[in-house]
Amino acid sequence: MKFLAAVALPLYALDQVTKWWVVRNLEFGGERTIILGFFDLVHLGNTGAAFSMFSGNNFFFIVLSVVTLIALLIAFARGAFPDRHSRWGVGLLTAGILGNVTDRLVHGHVVDFLVFDLHVWPADPWPAFNVADSCICIAVGFFLLATLREARGAKQ
Repeated sequence: MKFLAAVALPLYALDQVTKWWVVRNLEFGGERTIILGFFDLVHLGNTGAAFSMFSGNNFFFIVLSVVTLIALLIAFARGAFPDRHSRWGVGLLTAGILGNVTDRLVHGHVVDFLVFDLHVWPADPWPAFNVADSCICIAVGFFLLATLREARGAKQ
């Protein structure tokens, strides 16, 4: 559990501090260009899931997040994630869930503020996201890597 806290808590804090800054310094719906044509800071709200899918279901996503977090912590405590890649995945996923559920409870929506325009479909621009969303996506990568390594080990 020390490892989990060491990964999740600093990332959760970074997520909340960056969102605090955005809420304090950009009006809702506002935009600040950082790198012209590539990177903007915005202040948007999302009551749905990724890419605003299922918008308007904030309460559902609060319940889903809490249930997922509890199941994840129980599984972690019981040793369900023995390799380092899946442990990192759990740490990142925990940070992401905590960050976004905190927003849903405090603001009534997830605060999204990072927008990149890569000038290629479908990232023209990429939908707004935040540190917690990044943690969740990287966690998925770690879980995929752990699964592939496990499958490769079983094959040998």
